[in-house]
Amino acid sequence: MRRSIKYSIFFLAVVFFNPAMLFSQPGFGQAEKINKDWHFHLGDMDRNSVANYERDQWQAVQLPHDWSVKQVHSPASASASGYLPGGLGWYQKKIKLSKQDQGKKIYLYFEGVYNRSEVFVNGKSVGKRPNGFISFCYDITAYVKYGEENQIDVRVDHRLDADSRWYTGSGIYRDVWLIKANPLHLQQWGVYIYPEVTIKKGILHLQTAVKNDSQKFSYFSIIQELVDNKGFVVTKKTNKVSLKAGDSSQFKSDLTVNEPKLWSLETPILYTLRTRIIQDKKVVDSNSVQTGFRQFTFDADKGFALNGAWMKIKGVCLHHDAGVLGAEFYSEVWRRRLITLKSLGVNAIRTSHNPQSPLLYKLCDELGLLVMNEAFDEWEFAKRKWLQGWNVGTPGFQGSNDFFKEWGERDLADMVKRDRNHISIFAWSIGNEVDYPNDPYSHPVLAGTKEGGFTQPIFGGYKKDAPDASQLGEIAKRLSAVVRKYDASRPVTAGLAGVAMSNETDYPGTLDIAGYNYTESRYAQDHKHYPKRVIFGSENRHDFDAWKAVTDNEYIFGQFLWTGIDYLGESGRWPSRGFYSGLLDFGGFIKPRGYFRQSLWSDKPMAFLGTYSLAGGGAANDVWSNLESEQGKQKNRAPSMDAWPIWNYQEGQQIRVVCYTNTQQARLELNGKIVGKTKPYDTKTGIIFWDIAYAQGSLEVIGMDKEGMDITRKKLQSSRRQSAIQIVNSKGVSFERKDGIVQIELQIVDDDGIPVMHSDDEIICEIIGNARLLGMEAGNNSDMSNYTDNKQRVFHGKMIVYIQATGKAFEEINVRFTSPWIKSCQLKLLIPNVD
Repeated sequence: MRRSIKYSIFFLAVVFFNPAMLFSQPGFGQAEKINKDWHFHLGDMDRNSVANYERDQWQAVQLPHDWSVKQVHSPASASASGYLPGGLGWYQKKIKLSKQDQGKKIYLYFEGVYNRSEVFVNGKSVGKRPNGFISFCYDITAYVKYGEENQIDVRVDHRLDADSRWYTGSGIYRDVWLIKANPLHLQQWGVYIYPEVTIKKGILHLQTAVKNDSQKFSYFSIIQELVDNKGFVVTKKTNKVSLKAGDSSQFKSDLTVNEPKLWSLETPILYTLRTRIIQDKKVVDSNSVQTGFRQFTFDADKGFALNGAWMKIKGVCLHHDAGVLGAEFYSEVWRRRLITLKSLGVNAIRTSHNPQSPLLYKLCDELGLLVMNEAFDEWEFAKRKWLQGWNVGTPGFQGSNDFFKEWGERDLADMVKRDRNHISIFAWSIGNEVDYPNDPYSHPVLAGTKEGGFTQPIFGGYKKDAPDASQLGEIAKRLSAVVRKYDASRPVTAGLAGVAMSNETDYPGTLDIAGYNYTESRYAQDHKHYPKRVIFGSENRHDFDAWKAVTDNEYIFGQFLWTGIDYLGESGRWPSRGFYSGLLDFGGFIKPRGYFRQSLWSDKPMAFLGTYSLAGGGAANDVWSNLESEQGKQKNRAPSMDAWPIWNYQEGQQIRVVCYTNTQQARLELNGKIVGKTKPYDTKTGIIFWDIAYAQGSLEVIGMDKEGMDITRKKLQSSRRQSAIQIVNSKGVSFERKDGIVQIELQIVDDDGIPVMHSDDEIICEIIGNARLLGMEAGNNSDMSNYTDNKQRVFHGKMIVYIQATGKAFEEINVRFTSPWIKSCQLKLLIPNVD
């Protein structure tokens, strides 16, 4: 591997503007989103029964649809899946094709179906796809009828509901498209661009794949023009080419741009590439692609540079669920989440541990967030998983390993081809912790005869009967070759869990950059032993020392925290919906540790106040938080990164007040009087704290520069009893045009409008009009109640409510929130015109 690696990336996100101006991810033909008017049946049935089902016995659903999240939590279910069941289900939809469609190619494109799906058209199987995270497309031309209804059936088999260590969801949980294409058309994901970028000039190297499904030799032109962010065409090129009947080919060309505007984290400037296929003076196919210019560099000694500027990656790992919404993807829900993460200083995400919705990458392109796109958590062997409860009995080995040999390389190729044009993606990860010691691979180094360096359990030393870890290198070589075949412009990486073991294999040598999971202790020695290896933290705890391992070593270019947002699954002991280490909770609200991270990562002056009783032993209540802050050992001496902004205790009670700030010093005032002397920023913990006696009123921290000048302030106010439900974002509440979603933030307040953090009141949501309640999410990990109804308890006095419009444009929707003993609130909403 070269010591310094430079990559110039040009991004394109495939966009096709149909009459409804929808974002069309397939990138060819006339694509129509067909998410409405599906029917669903949970349970298996023979194909004849499916073809002749009674509609009133099936549930009417709208995609995206995740049936698991709509079930009941049970301690008998797998903790891996968040104590939610999987199962087997059928979907059905009828579509009508006009006689004018004859002669066109007809396709079905699924962005994601979890999992082991099989698609039928008019009773005939058109294909199977076992991987639930991969997008796929079927040519159904030979199966359809024109001038009449056609029936689509989708069988989804998720009976192995603990086949992942985290919550996956079940069903058709992403968008589905019907595509009509002329015989001569662009291929699926057929436009690929990569640049050669300098300060003065950018050369776009274009690869355009076209297929000729007609019965004749075809002459045609490929016209491509680049439009800047102000709507001006900056360059254009026409290529006259030809294809034999039934043939396909890839045509290459270049576009040159003088002084291109670079995409960056601060100014994510995007261009648009328009491609048209012209035959006999007619446009037979086209697409529009958002695009941008950028350059990055990886160096074994200096780390990472974006557009020539050396920087640190401040990343988070993200799973694909959204709390009560499960795996169902709604663009505006994730836009809010990503914007919130970026406000904390986050500049990168890792898609742990699978490809995510195409729209997520589009959001990152637009918002200015780097992405490490990851393919697999398992290869040829499954990992241990708790199949019933947590830490009880014998772990099982459900997984995706049974289809990896047949499908793994194809799945990886499809991920790269689908996503390679997103400028936000800076690396491809071929695996996460597939080298976890003795789960399943083993090696003599685990016997302790050589250097160790593990920070995770190694399950009893070397196991001779376990799979040989040397196999890792061979598999990694094959997977890396697949990535480089379809995109040589970005580095290949992986998250290594057992670095000491993997160093005895060829595995790390197949990678361009090496991710270390929770292994900061090996940074220095491996940098010395492998001086050409580019190292970064691919998965890390939130503790201060893990971040200092990045800032204190120039050659470590960044870290990815586990995690950015709380996620369902990988749960602890019941009651536990999921893993609770996020900067944000299930509802996308910032947790105290989010503000702690903001104090480390944000350039804007900030201060946050949190408190907890010294008698309680700290603010962290879950296993992960205790491990990070080592409260189990230090208790009262360790300032917590999980202190909630509460100022309601017993008079005189001893309270620890913590301040997360990026100012150089701070002091504490209570009711205008200094109760905490000025203290400098703590370079050992990153947290300033004071121990004081509680008194009701206003607690305020003042962050100051080194001269003692006030820079920022943060106040906590004692609250009285809860009095009313307040809509926090009432001025900005409206249905989003893209997916018809409204996100309503609620807060319980007292008579003075002060948030009541101790409130756990139950709120009831009532909707009058053509809209449906998608869910009410308060972010409470231990609340295992029914999430499918219209009532839910707040957590720390707040929740978010998701509502989707189902009616026509300009219809009025009335929403009312009530709770016993406190004042209700309501609002009126207008369905937007999406045409």
